[in-house]
Amino acid sequence: MRLVRFGPLGQERPGLIDAQGILRDCSGAVTDWNGETIAPASLARVAAEDDRSFPPVPGQPRLGVPLTGIRKFLGVGLNYADFAQAAGRAAPAEAALFTKAISCLSGPSDGVMLPHGSTHTDWEVELGVFIGKTARYVPEAQALDHVAGYALVNDISEREYQNDRGGTWDKGKGCDTFGPVGPWLVTPDELGNPQDVELWLEVNGHRWQNGNTSRMIFGVAQLVAYISRFITLEPGDLIATGTPAGVGSMQKPQPVFLREGDVVRLGGSRLGTQQHRVVAWRRPG
Repeated sequence: MRLVRFGPLGQERPGLIDAQGILRDCSGAVTDWNGETIAPASLARVAAEDDRSFPPVPGQPRLGVPLTGIRKFLGVGLNYADFAQAAGRAAPAEAALFTKAISCLSGPSDGVMLPHGSTHTDWEVELGVFIGKTARYVPEAQALDHVAGYALVNDISEREYQNDRGGTWDKGKGCDTFGPVGPWLVTPDELGNPQDVELWLEVNGHRWQNGNTSRMIFGVAQLVAYISRFITLEPGDLIATGTPAGVGSMQKPQPVFLREGDVVRLGGSRLGTQQHRVVAWRRPG
């Protein structure tokens, strides 16, 4: 299944994309897609329905974050061998974790807003993992049983804030609009092997990132098991699993960062695509 939420910001409704690519309204069956309704038993009830029982949605409405009520948005750094090599760093012995603010979540076609005064805003295409049932000290062999689905994530990062302002990475990771997710949550049966997903990202038509999740240092099962030793993972939590080489800050001879008017397009096999226009900072409201 490919689960989506469609409609204006703050008014999204639950839907799905059927096998023919038609957007269908599921609001007659579920109130919304959240940690409760993506639990295995709940999803099984929806999956048992004929897709044609859900009415098609006319036009091309905006798609939002495919899940609401996300309580934790966690990230993993330096998790691709080619990224670590490009950074001139040894592969980490243990996964490097950080958090992204829930307030940074945005839809797969929403604008990316540069922070006030930012000069080092960068891109990172990633495989996102949605938790479907509580994971606490989960053995690696059982970790994927706790995954409800996967989604495309752009872990947008302000590198000066992240690396030059002291403390943790978090201050460069959680700015408004820095967490585009979607277009859909794809269930594990439809994604297949999470360690064989192609990922790519372009800016203004130039391909900067080409990677595959087979190059992860710590795979999805390892990450879920590892994180669950330190943080209880709850239904609806989201993990961004790291990015392959090709981010702007590591370009030679000069780094490349996002500027107002740039168009960022990214995708992954069976994950769909995102497209964002970069906009200048504006005061909320």
